Amino acid sequence: MRSKLFVPGSRPELFAKALAGDADGISFDLEDAVAETRKAEAREAVRGFLKNVEAVGSKILIVRVNALDTPHFAADIACVAQPGLHVINLPKPETPDQVRAAADAIERAEHANGVAARIGLLLNIETPKALRDAAALAAAHPRVVGLQLGLGDLFEPLGIDRREAAAVRQAMFAVRMAAGVAGVYAYDSAFANFRDVEGFREEAALSRRLGFLGKSCIHPSQVALANAAFRPTDAEIAHALQVLAAADAASAHGVGAYVVDGRMIDAPFAASARAVVANARRLGLLPAAAAHPPTHHE
Repeated sequence: MRSKLFVPGSRPELFAKALAGDADGISFDLEDAVAETRKAEAREAVRGFLKNVEAVGSKILIVRVNALDTPHFAADIACVAQPGLHVINLPKPETPDQVRAAADAIERAEHANGVAARIGLLLNIETPKALRDAAALAAAHPRVVGLQLGLGDLFEPLGIDRREAAAVRQAMFAVRMAAGVAGVYAYDSAFANFRDVEGFREEAALSRRLGFLGKSCIHPSQVALANAAFRPTDAEIAHALQVLAAADAASAHGVGAYVVDGRMIDAPFAASARAVVANARRLGLLPAAAAHPPTHHE
């Protein structure tokens, strides 16, 4: 999920258009993008769309619900936990008990609504306490699939400038390490100034170097930027194919570590190469002749 496009739940006229676009994930927002007086209307619009949407291909459908401590959370979950929804995005959890409470609410809604495939839970890390305890939050329930950084909500109450590169890097690193401890993915924050193309590119490039899965987009113009930032480059694909071919040769000779293009390669690097090749295939970036390199390590 290189890109995830936010769509206000109160704007149903945009739902189909967003789904037809190039974002890998569509996040229907019931929280910040919806006025208090339109919460019920928005959740019903999202429910109706989820119940009636047909083939979505490889798109990932997400709903950001309102936080647990709001009067809207229970109704949001009961309404939008529908067949076809892949992930519920939970804002501002701060304790493992809150994560478990959200997971239990989703489970009840799944049973009530006839959902067969388990809906994942993506946790927003948006407060100092959540950042400190992010690994424990991620490990609180098997339903958790990832941690998503919310830099605006995290920094604003503390008076930290959202453009302060050192603070951004430190928060990203902390979330990535917490996600790594729990074995879930890390997802990057939204970048509010959609006219600042270079700023978005720079932040996306940093988050990719730090191992994030992709970046949130608040405007359709940011989707192409995120997709470009998080796709494997031609050089990375070529190197990964070389590594996998060398892995076969090494395995046949009982060798555990070997050299490719001057780099020492062992099992973790081969696993990374397999992930690059799998992602390249999914995105249609491999030519037909290279689609099945001669290795059983994929």
